Amino acid sequence: MKPSILVGGQAVIEGVMMRVPGAYSTAVRDSKGEIHLNRELFTSLTEKSNFWKRPVFRGIASLFEAMKIGMSTLQWSADIAIPPKENEKESNRISDFITTLFSICLAIFLFMIAPMWITTAFLNVEEEVIWFNLISGGFRIIFFVIYLFLISLLDDIKRLFQYHGAEHRVVYNFESGMDVTIDNAQSFPTQHPRCGTSFLFIVLLSAIFVFAVVDTIIMSVLGTISLSIRLLSHLPMIPLVSGIGYEVIKLIAIKDSLVFRLLRSPGLWLQNITTRPPDNEMIEVSITALKDAFGDKYEEMVGKEYIAEAIG
Repeated sequence: MKPSILVGGQAVIEGVMMRVPGAYSTAVRDSKGEIHLNRELFTSLTEKSNFWKRPVFRGIASLFEAMKIGMSTLQWSADIAIPPKENEKESNRISDFITTLFSICLAIFLFMIAPMWITTAFLNVEEEVIWFNLISGGFRIIFFVIYLFLISLLDDIKRLFQYHGAEHRVVYNFESGMDVTIDNAQSFPTQHPRCGTSFLFIVLLSAIFVFAVVDTIIMSVLGTISLSIRLLSHLPMIPLVSGIGYEVIKLIAIKDSLVFRLLRSPGLWLQNITTRPPDNEMIEVSITALKDAFGDKYEEMVGKEYIAEAIG
C-alpha cells in the first residue's frame, strides 16, 4: 500500500497555499506577474497531543487548523494581489472583520436556520425525528449546491476555482511519483476525492444522522421539540459532525467498493462547479507553493507514490 502524507492546500486570491508536514507556503502572483512567497512553520495539534490523534477528534482539530490557516493565507494573498494603500489598511481590517462576521451569519442562516424553518413551517413533521432531519437535510444540500452555482458565476470566483483546479492537479502530480512539472500536472483531473468540497458534502450527510440522534434524545427527555430547541442543540454539534465527516472522507477516498464509489461521486460531481481547468501560469504558482512548503526536503520527497491525506 502507498504511504500516506499530509499534502494539500487551498486556492487563495491569485494563488495557492500548499501544506506539507511541518509547514505551509502561500504563492501569489501580483499584478506585475511576479510570484510572492510566504512560508510558515506549523505543527498540528494531532502531532502535539495523543488526545487530538484519536478518530473524530483529529477531524475537529484539522478543521479548525484549516480554517485558521485558510483565513490568514487568504488575507495575505489579498494584500499581495490587491495591495492596499497605507491609509486604507485600518479600514480594510475593519471591513475584513465585518465580511467574516457576515459570512458566518449567512452560513448559519442558509444551512441551519432556513432548512429547519421551512421544514417546520410548511411540513407537519416537526416531531417525526427521522423525516424532519431527512427533509431539512435535503434542503440544506439543495441550498449548498445553489450557493456554489451562484458564486461560480462571479468572475473573481471563476479565477479562484481555476487556482483550486491547479492545486488539485499539482497534488495529483505529486502523489503519482512523476516529476512535478507544468506539463505533467496538466494531464491530471481537477477533481480530487479528498477535496474540501467533497468533505463539506459528507458533513451535510453526516449532519442528518447526528441531528436525528440528538433530536431522539431530546424527544425522549422532554417529550416534545421545537425549532428553537433544535437550533440550540444542533449548533454545538457542528464540530462533532465535522469530525465524523473527516473520518468518512478519509475512508471513502481510499476504498474502492461500490458503496464507497457511490459516496464519493456527489462530491466529485460538485467539483465540476468548484474547480476549473487552470492555465499554465496557475500551475506554475501551485508548483512553486509546493516546492517552497517542502523547502530543503523537496528533492527527497518527490519521485515516490503517495496518498495525500490533506483535504484541500
